[in-house]
Amino acid sequence: MYLFDTDTLSNIVKQRPSDRLVQRLQHLAKAVQFTTAINVGEIYFGANRSPRKNQILQAFEKSVFPNVNILPFDEESGRVFGLLKAELERTGIGCSEPDLRIAAIALQHRLALITGNVKHFKIIPGLRVENWMV
Repeated sequence: MYLFDTDTLSNIVKQRPSDRLVQRLQHLAKAVQFTTAINVGEIYFGANRSPRKNQILQAFEKSVFPNVNILPFDEESGRVFGLLKAELERTGIGCSEPDLRIAAIALQHRLALITGNVKHFKIIPGLRVENWMV
């Protein structure tokens, strides 16, 4: 089962999405495709800053969001997040709050994180990270 990061979801709606990504997605049932409310927030933030806001939001609301299960940041995610943040802080490693929350949700649900930003997430202990766009 897979959790798609913002950059992966954004790639899907590009005029020329990654061939490799499209091929992988064609063989996956919706039941194994996830993203998070944090990723949705990042997409809405980016769209609302763009002069193409309506076009971007329509693409996501029509082609992306209906095809993935959207997971919340809930109490258990908070527990995982707190543990991860404390572990990383002890080792002197920093990670952005949104990325750490996304990673916590992926770990909580035992999902592989699909992202082009492997560097952002490879520091998270126990998180399986894959890049389907290269």
